[in-house]
Amino acid sequence: MVNKLPNGPKKASFLQLINWISDPFGLLERCSQSYGDTFTLQLMESKPFVFFSHPQAIQEIFNLDAKQFDAGRSNNVIRPLVGDKSLLLIDKEPHQRQRKLLMPAFHGPKIQAYGQQICQITELVTSNWSIGEQISIRAAMQEITLQIIMQVVFGLGEGSRYQQLKPKLAAILDMTGSPGRSSMLFFEFLQQDWGAWSPWGKFLRLKQQIHDLLQAEISDRRTQSELTGTDILTLLISARDEQGEAMTDEELRDELMTLLVAGHETTATALAWAFYWIHQLPSVQEKLLSELETLGETPDPMEVARLPYLTAVCQETLRLYPVVPITTPRITTSPVQIMGQQFDTNTSLTPCIYLTHHREDLYPDSKQFKPERFIERQYSSAEFIPFGGGNRRCIGSALAMLEIKLVLATVLSHYQLTLADGKPIKPGRRGVTLSPVGGVNMIVKGKRSLQSQPKQPVTSST
Repeated sequence: MVNKLPNGPKKASFLQLINWISDPFGLLERCSQSYGDTFTLQLMESKPFVFFSHPQAIQEIFNLDAKQFDAGRSNNVIRPLVGDKSLLLIDKEPHQRQRKLLMPAFHGPKIQAYGQQICQITELVTSNWSIGEQISIRAAMQEITLQIIMQVVFGLGEGSRYQQLKPKLAAILDMTGSPGRSSMLFFEFLQQDWGAWSPWGKFLRLKQQIHDLLQAEISDRRTQSELTGTDILTLLISARDEQGEAMTDEELRDELMTLLVAGHETTATALAWAFYWIHQLPSVQEKLLSELETLGETPDPMEVARLPYLTAVCQETLRLYPVVPITTPRITTSPVQIMGQQFDTNTSLTPCIYLTHHREDLYPDSKQFKPERFIERQYSSAEFIPFGGGNRRCIGSALAMLEIKLVLATVLSHYQLTLADGKPIKPGRRGVTLSPVGGVNMIVKGKRSLQSQPKQPVTSST
C-alpha cells in the first residue's frame, strides 16, 4: 500500500520547478499558507519533495540513521560545479570517510589560526575604497571571500597560478548569477555543448581550465618533501583515513570546488545582507558600533568573534533571508515515520530553512530584523538551521561564522558607510543561492577610528 503524501500544488512539475527557480521564498510562503507545516512539491517528474517546517519533524529527520536515506543524489543540481567526489554528492561509507578526513581542518585551533588572515585580507581589499565612492557591497564581499578561499583554503596568495585561477573561479560562479542563467543547472536539456560559444560549452571549458590549474597545484604539493603550510589544501593532502589511505587527486579537486561554491558565494551573500540591515536600521548600527568600541582599535580576532551583539546580528542575518531556502533533502531508502506519518521509499524529506526561520511561534514579527531575539532566547538545532543539521550539517559552518563576524567588524571599524538609496532590497536567485537583488549599493562616507570604551554588557532592548 502506497502512503498518501501531504497536500501541495497541483500544477505540473515543470511549472512548479519554474516557480522554484524564479521565486522560491514566495512559493514557500504560498504553500505554507495553503497547506501548513508539511506539504509536497513536485520539482522533478515522479520525485516528490515533502517540505517540513515544524522543529519536531526537522529534529526527527536530522536524527535519522544514515542507512535510511541518501542525500548526495538530492544535490545533483550542483554536480556540474563541484564534481562526483564532492562531500555534498556522496553517501554512506564514502561520505563518512570523507567527512572524517575533512573535519579536523575546520574545527578548533585550526579555525582560530585563520582569524588574522581574514582581517588582513579585508583591510587590503577595502584599502582601495575612496571617500564618496559608490560601491556594490556584494561585489566587494565577493572579492574578500574569494581571496579568503584562495589563501586560507587553497594556500595561494600570489604567483602565476593565483593570477590565473582567481578570475576563472569568479567567472564560473558568475555564469549562474541570475535566475535565467541558473536554469542551466536545473534543466538537463540546457546542458548541451554546442561549442565554446554556447553557454554550457563555455561553462565546461572554463571548468576544465580550473581543474587543470587545481591539479597542477595538487601535483606540486605532493612532490614537496615536507608540507608545512597551514592552509586547508595542505591539511587535506596530509590527512589519512583509518586504513592509512590519503585522499585521491580527484577527491581533493572536487572538495576544493565544493569549498569554493559552498564557502565563497554563501558568505559574500550573508555579508551583503548584514551590511544592508545594519545600515537600514540606525539602532542596530549604533549598538554594534558601541560594542566594537569596547575592544579598542586592534582587538584579537577571537575576542571579536565572541562579541554577543555582533554574533546576534550575524545569526539574525542568516535567519531572515537564509542563503539557501532548504537543507539537503534526505531521499528515503526504506519507509520512515516522521511525526507519526509514514513516508515511502524514494521520498525526499526536505527541512525548510526559510519557513522554519519565519515561524511566528519561534520568531515573533519574523519579517523584522531583530538581533535581540538571539540574546533573549537560545534556539535549538532544529529551530535555527542556516547550516542544516545531522550528518549533513555544513562542515565549514564555524569558518563561515568567523569570517562573517570578522569581515563585518573590520569594515565597520574602519569605514563610515551609507546605503545609496532607501529602497527596500529583495532576495533573488543566484545559482542555488538567494542573494540581494542589485548587490546592495553603498557610499563610502568617511573613515572611522573606534575609540576604546569601558566594556558594557549587551542587554535586550525594550
